[in-house]
Parts: sequence; structure tokens; C-alpha cells
Amino acid sequence: MRTPTARNHLRESGGGLAAQTERFGAKVWLTRIMISWGVVATAMAFVNSVEMFYALRFLLGVAEAGFFPAVIYYFSRWLPDSHRGRATSIFLMGSGTATVIVGPISGALMEMHGIWGHAGWQWMFFVEGVFSVVLGFVVYRFLDSGVEQATWLTDEEKSGLVAAVDAEQEERDARRGEKAARVSRWKLLADPQMLLFLWIYFAIGLLTAVPWLCALVALFVSGRVSDRIGRRRPVLVVLLLLGGCGTLLAVFVSPWVGLGALCLAAMGFKPASPVFWTIPQSYLDARAAAPGIALINSIGNLGGFVAPTAFGIIEDSTGSTKGGLVGLTVLGFLAALSVLLVRGGGRNDRVRTRPAKAPAAPAPESTPGAARRADPGPAPA
Repeated sequence: MRTPTARNHLRESGGGLAAQTERFGAKVWLTRIMISWGVVATAMAFVNSVEMFYALRFLLGVAEAGFFPAVIYYFSRWLPDSHRGRATSIFLMGSGTATVIVGPISGALMEMHGIWGHAGWQWMFFVEGVFSVVLGFVVYRFLDSGVEQATWLTDEEKSGLVAAVDAEQEERDARRGEKAARVSRWKLLADPQMLLFLWIYFAIGLLTAVPWLCALVALFVSGRVSDRIGRRRPVLVVLLLLGGCGTLLAVFVSPWVGLGALCLAAMGFKPASPVFWTIPQSYLDARAAAPGIALINSIGNLGGFVAPTAFGIIEDSTGSTKGGLVGLTVLGFLAALSVLLVRGGGRNDRVRTRPAKAPAAPAPESTPGAARRADPGPAPA
């Protein structure tokens, strides 16, 4: 179940939690999140007061803090830039698929009302919480923290992946002419590019919409296209404009056509998020990636909180949803224009890794007999 995204902002505002992935490894940190979240969700089944409800909802946010930025950082240490678009798209496709699958399952669990004296909502929290705990242990068994620990890769594949990721980091070091050790999140806030990232992701958070079926297809296609052409910013601009046009069209058409317009908006705004995330990954130094990604996600998630609040205020004031839709359209167009000011994510901005040259084969050792056979002797007069 999802609650208002103010909780999402709360859980991610401690952006440093994402950096724990680097300290403890993805295996420990991501499974810790899943298991602790499952334990608290299970405890929600036994809520008996308003105070206990709010306390557990707060702990749910604390339990899952840093999950999304940790996964994005995990991708940046596993994959070169040329593959991160599709990886992030597939990851977010899981979220959309879960929405489609879990809805009916939650409804079925709610029908268990009265069994063993418990309400349906208690069964829903209990079953889904226990499932998360079990899944956490399964993930711990199979997840590899880094490329070096992947037993399913050959030594050649491991060295190739590590070399590709390291080459991108070396390119960023050379481009900046300096090597930063630790980067303060407050200093990141003073970086104009980081402010642009914050603004764009904030706008994307406002504009993200469903229906999910159209968005799932667009997520997959946009990730592959952005990886193939190697230019993230044009793809992101097109997606934001497509979403804005779909939202604007929904204002002036009939309800049935408006449904298609909202699908168009979803196909623009939802895939914009994974394409966006490849750009700060290519801009940020590896040592700044964890706090930088967490900071963008923390501030950007406010967009998902502000949108329904502002939309409700506008609807109450005007008696119509048209004003809110027009406002979202303008926001989408402004975000698209803002992308043009961003550095990173372009063919000339990102590292184009080349396969390493194979070392030359050593010359075969010669024996005295072979040397004598190879020596033709003096040429005849």
C-alpha cells in the first residue's frame, strides 16, 4: 500500500543512508531494508490506537530509507553508462508491475475479514509483511554486492565490467582536473548542475502519472532507445514534451479521448524518470554519487507530495480540474527547457568505453635445436 509521499520524502531526507550501500554492500543494506520494512509492516496488523498507527507509519519510512537511491547507486557501480538507461527502466517496470499484481491480491486478502477474529486489513498487512521478510532472506542468498563477487560471471566478464566502470570514473576525474575525497551534501546544493537536477526531478515527481500499461511499454522502449543512440537529453526532452502535450490534450477533449490523452501523458512522464537518472550518474564523481543521488531523490520526491495537494487546492478554488492540468502542462514544458541547460548524458559528455586491447601473445621459447634448424647458414656463393 502507498501512503502520501510526504512519508517518502521523510524516509529519504536522510540522504546519507544511501551511502550505507557503499559501506556495507548492497547485499546487506538492501536486504536490511526489505526485512526491517517487512517486520514493521507485519506489526501494522496489530495496531490498536491512533498513536501506534502514526508511530508505525513513521517507522515504515525509516525502515525503507535510502532504498531507491541505493539501487540507483548500485547500478552505477555495476554497469557502464551505455546500459544504465535500460537497467533503470526495467527496475521501475517492476514497480508498475507490482501495482498491477498487488492490487487484486490485496483485495483478496481484505476478503479474509473475520477469519480467526481478525479484520481483512490486518490480514493484508500481516501476509504482505511476512512475504517481504521471506523475500529479504531470498535476496540475501542470491544478490551480489559487487561485480567481483558475481560467481555467475567469468573472470574475463568481471574484469571487462570493472574496467568499463573505472574508465568512466577516470574520465570524470580528468574532466574535472581534481579528485574529491568526500563531498558534503551542502556543497552539492551549491552546484548549479545539482540544482538543475533537483528541479527537473522535482518536476518529474509532480508529473508522473498512470495508466501503467502504456507507461510500462514506454519505459522499456525509451530505455533501449536512449542507450542505443547514446544521447539522453534529447530523449528526456521528447518524453517531457510528450507528457505535457498529453496532459494539455486531456483538458479540452471528451472523457474517452481524455483517457487516451492521459495514457499519452503517462508514456511521457513515467519513462522520463529512468532516462533522467542516467544523466546525474554520468555527471557525478563516483565518490559523490551516493550522497548526490540521495539528495536529488530526497528533494525531487517533494514533487509527488506537492502535486496532489496543489491539485486539490486548485480544484476546490475553481470547481474544475482543468486549472491543475494546465499547471502540470506548463511545469512539464519548463522541465523540458531546463534539460537543455544540463551537462552530462550526451554523446560528447559521457565516457565512451572501448574494449581493452588483448595483450600480445608471448613469443614461443626456442630451443638450441630449433635455433639450429631455423638458421639457414651462409648463402651459397
